[in-house]
Amino acid sequence: MRKKTPPKLYYSITEVAELTNVKPHVLRYWETEFKALRPKKNRAGNRIYRANDIKLIEQIKELLYEEGYTIAGARKKLLAAKANPGKAKKNKIAETIASLKQDLLEMKRILESGK
Repeated sequence: MRKKTPPKLYYSITEVAELTNVKPHVLRYWETEFKALRPKKNRAGNRIYRANDIKLIEQIKELLYEEGYTIAGARKKLLAAKANPGKAKKNKIAETIASLKQDLLEMKRILESGK
């Protein structure tokens, strides 16, 4: 579960790692695999992440760890979502509705079996 992001303009890689529960070396690796994930660097050469970078990291994490996509599959999914954001949002809503429907049907079955 994602921790609440404190309201800041920039975050260090350590802060992002703590917020997203993803190790810094994994974040650096994802930078090489996902072109959209390109945090800026400060004068000292340290990565500085913005809130939209953190949102992208959360999306990547969900695709890889929760939905089971490969790196290539996650990359394609993100590109497709970027190309057609309305469709991706509709698909997510449809998935949520289907899940809720299943949960309600299961609760109904449990309640009916208890009578």
